[in-house]
Amino acid sequence: MKVNQILVLAPLGWASLAYPAMAAPQASSSPSASWRQTQQTDSVRGAYTRFSLAGKFLKSPTGDTLSRPSLVVDCSANNRSHKSKFVRGNLVVGDPLKIDWVEPEEIHGTSYFPKVAVQYRLNDGKVEKENWTPGADKTSASFAKDSLGKMLRAQTVEITAEDNHGSQVVMQFEMPDATAVEQTCDVDVHKK
Repeated sequence: MKVNQILVLAPLGWASLAYPAMAAPQASSSPSASWRQTQQTDSVRGAYTRFSLAGKFLKSPTGDTLSRPSLVVDCSANNRSHKSKFVRGNLVVGDPLKIDWVEPEEIHGTSYFPKVAVQYRLNDGKVEKENWTPGADKTSASFAKDSLGKMLRAQTVEITAEDNHGSQVVMQFEMPDATAVEQTCDVDVHKK
């Protein structure tokens, strides 16, 4: 019986000696803080590259959202110059956002456009306010290439919007190395 106990406990002892070496903190960022790259295809655009970055809620929406917020960037090489280019950037919240009807700068008839009022802060800088176009399901909002370039230059991005109940939703993204996004989407992050 004692021999069996020793044989069972011996691997546990070896594992406990090896565990501190495996549990040592690593200097690199967590695996969740990286751009995930996938190849997509649809009937309109053909083949394109999608980058996604998961964030976290600092203040969650009032709905039953179980997912994390994410930034999703689509880039396509299917154009005349055969050079990759930015197609679309989306903030995906997963819960319906508040839609405002904004009057355009130049009116031709009676026209108002649906927009999502967004505030974002790069690092600890000043808050920038923009109106982004809501997605078809109203749980996301599209941002421009210039906004993406600003975000890629930061270490952290904090984005605030309102859900369809009027409550603030605050999201934070740790911005990892964006070289693949910059090159694939032809985004100049060095432009100020």
